[in-house]
Amino acid sequence: MTDPTLMSAVEQARLVRERQISPRELADATIARIERQEPMLHAFCAFDPERVRLAAGAAEVQVMRGDPLGPLHGVPVSIKDLICTKDYPTQCGSAAYAGFTPEEDDICVARVRAAGGVILGKTNVPELGYAGMGENELFPTTTNPWDRRMTPGGSSAGSAAAVASGMGALSIGSDGAGSVRGPSSFCALFGMKPSFGRIPLYPGCRDPRYPGISSWESWEHLGPMARTVADAALLMSVIAGPDMRDRHSLPAGDVDWTAAPATPLRKLRIAFTPDFGFSKVDTQVRDITAQAAQVFAQDLGCELVEASPPLADMWDLFLALIMRDSDLVGMRALADAGRIALPGLTQMLAHPWSAEDFTNAWVQRQRVQNAISGFMQEFDLLLTPTVSTPAFALGKFGPETIEGLPAHEANSSPFTYPFNWTGQPAANVPAGWTVEGLPVGLQIVGRHLDDATVLQAAAAFEAAQPWAHRWPDMVTVG
Repeated sequence: MTDPTLMSAVEQARLVRERQISPRELADATIARIERQEPMLHAFCAFDPERVRLAAGAAEVQVMRGDPLGPLHGVPVSIKDLICTKDYPTQCGSAAYAGFTPEEDDICVARVRAAGGVILGKTNVPELGYAGMGENELFPTTTNPWDRRMTPGGSSAGSAAAVASGMGALSIGSDGAGSVRGPSSFCALFGMKPSFGRIPLYPGCRDPRYPGISSWESWEHLGPMARTVADAALLMSVIAGPDMRDRHSLPAGDVDWTAAPATPLRKLRIAFTPDFGFSKVDTQVRDITAQAAQVFAQDLGCELVEASPPLADMWDLFLALIMRDSDLVGMRALADAGRIALPGLTQMLAHPWSAEDFTNAWVQRQRVQNAISGFMQEFDLLLTPTVSTPAFALGKFGPETIEGLPAHEANSSPFTYPFNWTGQPAANVPAGWTVEGLPVGLQIVGRHLDDATVLQAAAAFEAAQPWAHRWPDMVTVG
């Protein structure tokens, strides 16, 4: 049999159901790969092989008894370390949460367990998730499987590195400003931020007992990270749906998650922008994403128009909205006690924010929402680069320059966070690789609540320009 760790989650689940592989065999193969590759990648911050084997053993007993099996039965799934788990620590890359284990699972974790999924452990994040890389004071820095000198992005750093290297076919990440889509771009994954409210959040982002975790309630999304569109859709079929503990959660039933990727793509009117009209974008990223966008016109029969929503530089607005949605009292108490080390975060917490700053930011967010919703009335989808550059070097908070300009002057990577504010579905698809062998992602943004069309478009692009057959050399060569 082919190495099961290199199979899709859909295939793993099918083989378990058909008793062609046992949950224990699948767990043992995944553990072996983690033990071989984890010392190079540092994707996990909590991993207990015996606990994984126990969970897989329980899943195997159910198979042998002939019990009804859930859609993820026996499939290993990792969980980002900003998402609460009752049996693994949730430390958030933070000294303030070192050794902390929540009293209950986040809703999505409980749903994975109920569907038969085997929790592999927790994946590494920057401190409290407030950065686009995988470095913190508690654990070794997460590296990119495609080039271990580079970051896998963040804040879902460990999730991206794990899935991209075969250390579990599925992971649940979180995305408050691009933290599923950015790492997916850097690591050649399909990563989706579904519409806001599709996946309920609790206790993460909702429970004031956790000052550093209870943040960004009005625009934080959870989302699947996988190597194929069908795998991500399978995970969405398990974790999407309302829960009374999250007042923002949406009713279910308007999206058939597993059917959507298999639905033929109708002729769509699609906008593509390489730069939002104001951002500097790496030349290779610009070229690769422009060529990928042409696939929709040349291969998939869609109408492609170069057009951008009427937006301008939004960085100051972004910072104000982060702080407006953060637990300033609780986090400032942690900072005053020396429990927060991330320089950018300590600076934002020290800033004398006023009520007017926050109300003005909220008004500007509404203007962005109106501008984008008006634009999307003319188009079924919007395509953009996911990130302005390929992966940058370890030890950095971002690229130093973009097309000759210092990154702070380049309005870099404005493509993801506006769609957290609007709540629209958005996904990264691998668009190609640079001459240096680094992945580049194309973002597919749908209309509000039109998750199905995003999945259909991503699956059609995947069929036209496949990517999942390509693995990092460290996986195939060793």
